[in-house]
Amino acid sequence: MPAIPAGVDAVAMRIRDWPDIERPREKLLARGGGALSDAELLAIFIGCGPRGQTAVDVGRTLLAQNNGLRGLLDRPAVELAKLRGLGPARACALVAALELGTRHLQQQLERGDAFSDPDGAGQYLSRRLRQLPHEVFACLFLDTRHRLIAYEELFRGSLDGAEVHPREVAKRCLAHNAAAVILGHNHPSGNPEPSAADRAVTARLKQSLALLDVRVLDHFVIGDGPPVSLARRGWL
Repeated sequence: MPAIPAGVDAVAMRIRDWPDIERPREKLLARGGGALSDAELLAIFIGCGPRGQTAVDVGRTLLAQNNGLRGLLDRPAVELAKLRGLGPARACALVAALELGTRHLQQQLERGDAFSDPDGAGQYLSRRLRQLPHEVFACLFLDTRHRLIAYEELFRGSLDGAEVHPREVAKRCLAHNAAAVILGHNHPSGNPEPSAADRAVTARLKQSLALLDVRVLDHFVIGDGPPVSLARRGWL
């Protein structure tokens, strides 16, 4: 394919007229999803834009109008369906793709050693908790080989926090016959930095669950950006 002529904006051209290496689908096949921008990934779902706009152009507009990728994809399907450039079919495809990603992470934890892949556990908790408007404390219950038995949201709070009761966590560990747990909670403010209270709760749970021979492997704080691991900070 010929290169884009000098002085011609690629956005003004149809995507099928772009050089092969620049088209979102072809770029994904050749270089993987990580090579695509957020707008290019959205363009694959959008397919085509209105007259005078490409799907990439529509993707950029959606990102700009919704505070970026998180603001866009945290919307429920019914809201996504109302956005110009998406509609019900594309909105459902996006939400389905997100749910597939969540289930893929869950199956990785079920099949493998969750503790040997803390990033996977953190990503799974992030996908579950990050978009919630209130604070939620959750547990991943693990067997003796650190494979996932169950995920449960145990406590819900306001924007100011959730009160965590070690006795209730212990009861759920016994119910699942868990040998270990990975803890997680979100900060609706978006700031994932663990507070003094987060560290204190973690220490209380570690001490209480040790009486049941249940190990606390990690505690992730979920906000904007990557989850923060208390274990990696040396606080476990």
